[in-house]
Amino acid sequence: MEKYEKMIEQLKTGELENITITKEEFLQFRKLLVQDPMFKHFRGEAQQGGDVTFTFLKVPRS
Repeated sequence: MEKYEKMIEQLKTGELENITITKEEFLQFRKLLVQDPMFKHFRGEAQQGGDVTFTFLKVPRS
């Protein structure tokens, strides 16, 4: 879980441009992500095979 928290913070600060979460990790990662106050700033894009690539948006999605 700590690994995911660090990844979320790195996306928010711009340290990382994007992160890819495997389908096996997705539910654990999402559980933390939805609790983040800036949740609406994250965009997940599903990849073929079930992985999801997340990016951080400066403007929250609606």
